Amino acid sequence: MFNKLLEVEKKFEKLGADLQAPGVANNQKSYRAMMKEYADLEKIVSAFRKFKAVEKNIEENKELLTIEKDEEMRKLIRSDLNELEKERLDLEENLKQLLIPQDPNDEKNVVVEIRAGAGGDEASLFAEELFRAYSIFADHKGWKVTLVSTSPGNVGGFKEIIATIQGEKVFSFLKFESGVHRVQRVPKTEAQGRIHTSTVTVAVLPEADEVDVHINPTDLRIDVMRASGAGGQSVNRTESAVRITHLPTGIFVACQEAKSQLDNRERAMRILYAKLLAIEEEKSRKEASDARLAQIGTGDRSERIRTYNFPQSRITDHRIGFTTHQLSDVMDGQFQLVIDPVMTHFRAEALKEQSAT
Repeated sequence: MFNKLLEVEKKFEKLGADLQAPGVANNQKSYRAMMKEYADLEKIVSAFRKFKAVEKNIEENKELLTIEKDEEMRKLIRSDLNELEKERLDLEENLKQLLIPQDPNDEKNVVVEIRAGAGGDEASLFAEELFRAYSIFADHKGWKVTLVSTSPGNVGGFKEIIATIQGEKVFSFLKFESGVHRVQRVPKTEAQGRIHTSTVTVAVLPEADEVDVHINPTDLRIDVMRASGAGGQSVNRTESAVRITHLPTGIFVACQEAKSQLDNRERAMRILYAKLLAIEEEKSRKEASDARLAQIGTGDRSERIRTYNFPQSRITDHRIGFTTHQLSDVMDGQFQLVIDPVMTHFRAEALKEQSAT
């Protein structure tokens, strides 16, 4: 670990010198990237230098013990040493955490897709409830939720709902929500009170910039149409809905939630960029030599990640064996109750891998 930290310190110092070079700020895009990297490295280097200072103090106190004869002074030195040793352990643990490779997507906004799976109408109803819970959680975090498209269920709820969520480190909080969410409860339409099991799938995709994914305009087919469904008197009068098809992959995105065609097109393009980025990242995962890397945070929608049992007010995350009986709180937007344990678990797993290398 010490060698890695020395390398980071050298890189930090070199980057600091590069930032002072004449004309470096002329390319604002490159300059902002360098400044961000500098700020990220500064956190590690600052902690490392504090760690080195504490180690130096420990060595100095140990030397004093070898030459100090006064017993009262020796007691004071030993007391200082105990405090310094505790501080060193805390700093060492913090450095281990800081050295864990950061997911480059953690800072990004996200596209959230929730689709009703098995269970028919009950799945559509739960898809709406789950989206509501995420939306309240997002509001608590100060994030902005923007609807892109919805497909209503037969008796309410949504067969599909797609939205973007913008804010600080959204992907870092929501990336482990991708997968199959199973709900067990008695449907309102069930006369005999039998528990019904249904599922919804959730996909959380990091938003992509144009620099992340290149799209050739000739590869796009853009269709405009009149929006359908609820939305007021103006929704069906103009051709504001947009459907964009990426011809090489066959991926299409439709958006009709905004009133203007321009806004719908912009939202649809953001979703398309995110989907294409997800494809590229999945290819990279499959090509990775470390099979375990592909298992952590893959966002595989076929993986059942969580069960919401309403009769017992219980939520179980199957990936980490975590259970809480605060289901009503979670469905009222307190998603940190289930998100925090998952984040802690996967961070600990990453730390184990970091220590093993």
